[in-house]
Amino acid sequence: MTTSVRNAAVVAVLGAALAGCAGGAAPSPGGGQARMGSPAATAPSSSAGASPGVSPGVSPQPGPPGRAPTMAPGPNGLTPVFERARQRSDKTVALTFDADMTSDQGPRAASGERFDNPELISTLRRLQVPSTVFMTGRWAEEYPDQAQAIGTDPNFEIANHSYSHHAFKSPCYGLPALDDEAARADVDRAFAAFRTAGAVNTVPYFRFPGGCYDDRALRSLSAAKVTAVQWDVVSGDAFARDPDAVAEQVLAGVKPGSVVVMHCTRSAAPVTEQAVQKIVPELRKRGYRFVKVSDLIGK
Repeated sequence: MTTSVRNAAVVAVLGAALAGCAGGAAPSPGGGQARMGSPAATAPSSSAGASPGVSPGVSPQPGPPGRAPTMAPGPNGLTPVFERARQRSDKTVALTFDADMTSDQGPRAASGERFDNPELISTLRRLQVPSTVFMTGRWAEEYPDQAQAIGTDPNFEIANHSYSHHAFKSPCYGLPALDDEAARADVDRAFAAFRTAGAVNTVPYFRFPGGCYDDRALRSLSAAKVTAVQWDVVSGDAFARDPDAVAEQVLAGVKPGSVVVMHCTRSAAPVTEQAVQKIVPELRKRGYRFVKVSDLIGK
């Protein structure tokens, strides 16, 4: 994946801290290359589907999973990878938020550390910004009421960020690594956690913890029928203290069809909500329209 020198530096800082504090996504160091393919509308598995949107102001109503666009498999049936909608004439951008929590961070949550960010979700609702939340199953278990609220709100769609936030390729910033069988089970377990929480608006998309993947990882997920989703704009919000700097980095990187990676983890990304309040009006002033990842893939 191609990133700017500045973004690469941000990713290096983020990656170094991933193992110790519910970090976020970062481009794979030597990982697989993004494979862009033609979107193919396919019926998701029973664990994944997108509910139809409704007009602003209409109360969200739980319902049966719908259909979400996915990409055709890559070479040799590998899981396809999407990072940006290229060749777009319209100014659309997808803000994505990783709701990170590793499987062993229960004691830290019990001691008061917050891995959620309800203020961010409220701001996205108030600003009417359609968004995709890449959620770990462990996060959904820790905050089931929030997972249900996000997953029944047509403003959002929930995608899979694994259950444990362990690595699908090694090395990956010190994250514990899963073998092929455990990797597939980890994805299934996350979708099961979303269902248990009552989330409806789930989509068959997956984001690798740490952003690390290779052909082996893509092959291990092929039976899951998901599209792996990376990004082309690193926000730099993880562990940041200056919301203006985060906003400036996003605004400098966004192009038509961009996917921006941010975080919905208060302890690890404390200024994201403030940055969003600056990013959204400025991008709208520039003529951009916010969409979910499913909208970009569907186009």
